[in-house]
Amino acid sequence: MTGSSVSITTADGSFGGYLAAPGSGRGPGIVVIQEIFGVNKVMRDIADGLASRGFFALVPDLFWRIKPGVELSDQTDAEWKEAFGLLQRFDMAKGVDDIQASISLLRALPGATGKVGALGYCLGGQLAYLTATRTDADASVGYYGIRIQDQLDEAKTIKHPLLLHIAEADEFTPPAAQKKIEDALASNPNVTIHTYPLMDHAFARVGGKHYDKANADLANIRSATFLRQHLS
Repeated sequence: MTGSSVSITTADGSFGGYLAAPGSGRGPGIVVIQEIFGVNKVMRDIADGLASRGFFALVPDLFWRIKPGVELSDQTDAEWKEAFGLLQRFDMAKGVDDIQASISLLRALPGATGKVGALGYCLGGQLAYLTATRTDADASVGYYGIRIQDQLDEAKTIKHPLLLHIAEADEFTPPAAQKKIEDALASNPNVTIHTYPLMDHAFARVGGKHYDKANADLANIRSATFLRQHLS
């Protein structure tokens, strides 16, 4: 399955995204929120997989204000350095605005059911949490989101279902941060948290250093069930 390029309009201008559509031409939407490597093959493959399961899947280019069209891998030190540099310059609030614009585009597509969720990884995992706190997405899923522990004051605004996958050996989210997240969200009936013992950051990134197929498959099954439940 091959997606197409689309233009997403915001108050600050227009930017690009990769859209994969279901073969039936009808279904709910999902915003696939990128890692720090941009709209690369990993993200496009995720979108294509979602489309094969009946979703309109849109990967917005969230780095467009810094450098449009970023497409890096996790295979070289130079790419990691560039990716972290982009992360340092990234405006999180503007990124959430761009996700809201992406949600609105998906709701308006011909054949769309109007239900839209979000699915993010790493930086995208943090943005999936903020999507749940700041946008009108119907459901959000975050994998090993970074820095969520610093934004827990927003948890009170979560009104739609949120699923978080936490890697217990995550080098970017140490145990104290994980406990802070779990304690802050435990009483919110809209939030579900799954933890993965011994797993490091990006355990679900196919081809990555820490990829673990068994745990990735488990997390992906949980995500698929959650999204079907809340977007059908």
